[in-house]
Formats: sequence, C-alpha cells, structure tokens
Amino acid sequence: MYYPPINPYYVENEQDPYRLNQIGGGSFFPIPGGPPSGPPPFSPGGPSGGPPPFSPGGPGFGGGQGGDTYGPPSGPPPGFTPQLQGTQGQQLFAVDPGSMRRCRFRYTYVWLRNGNSFWFYPTFIGRTSVAGWRWRNFRWVYYGTDADRISSFQCT
Repeated sequence: MYYPPINPYYVENEQDPYRLNQIGGGSFFPIPGGPPSGPPPFSPGGPSGGPPPFSPGGPGFGGGQGGDTYGPPSGPPPGFTPQLQGTQGQQLFAVDPGSMRRCRFRYTYVWLRNGNSFWFYPTFIGRTSVAGWRWRNFRWVYYGTDADRISSFQCT
C-alpha cells in the first residue's frame, strides 16, 4: 500500500487549517497556543531557489561525499590557454570520466565537442557526468555536463 509523505502544510478542510490528514485527527502543533505566525522558515539551497551551500575555502567543506558541497576555487584560473594536442577529428569515443578523476580539485581546461572550451574546476566525477565550477564572465559558475560532450581536457 502506498502512503504519501506527510506534508505539515496540507490543509484538510477550510474550517480548521491547522489539522493534518491523519487517522483520528489531532493537531499538528502539540504546544498550547496554536501555530507560529509568519511564513515557514527559509532553508538555503532548498526549493526556494537558493544556491548550493559552499565555502570559499575549497574542498573539504562539510565533510560529505557530495560534489555540490564544495565551493569554487579561491582565485581565477591560470592566465594562459593550453594548446589542444592532436585534432578533435581523430577521437571517436567519449571521454571516460574515470580518466578525469586525477583532475578533481585542479584547474582543468576542457574542450567540448561543439567547439566551446573553458577553464573548469571539477568537484564531482560520476560514471557518466562531471560537475564543478566553470570560469565564465570573470567568475566561477556551478556547471555540470555529460562526459560524452567532452572532446578533450587537460589538467594543470
């Protein structure tokens, strides 16, 4: 049997907006005095559209394994653009994300199959995708892409 998750903001009927859809009823607010006034508390990074939490200090923030908890690098990427080795037409297969693991938390120059290229600071490398921070308009922007869109890359 399917039980939907309990939503504390669910209104059972219009006469008593503080009652939950539960068997036997019961008030959602166990304390005397009724519900708190005002909007629900704000949660950064939640459905309100806030950015993912990060620390300018770089890797290690939060102690978790998730890639979105790591912040951008503390400074801009190197001031040069690496040269692409070989030609793009010779490479027929997608980049294996496992080969990019050595570039995690390092400045990496990426060439995409569509011809775009940019500095990238990968923080997450999955089985089929990579994510991290892309240098765009003189600032770091969180970015993710499928590995098969990457033509080539080079770590510094």
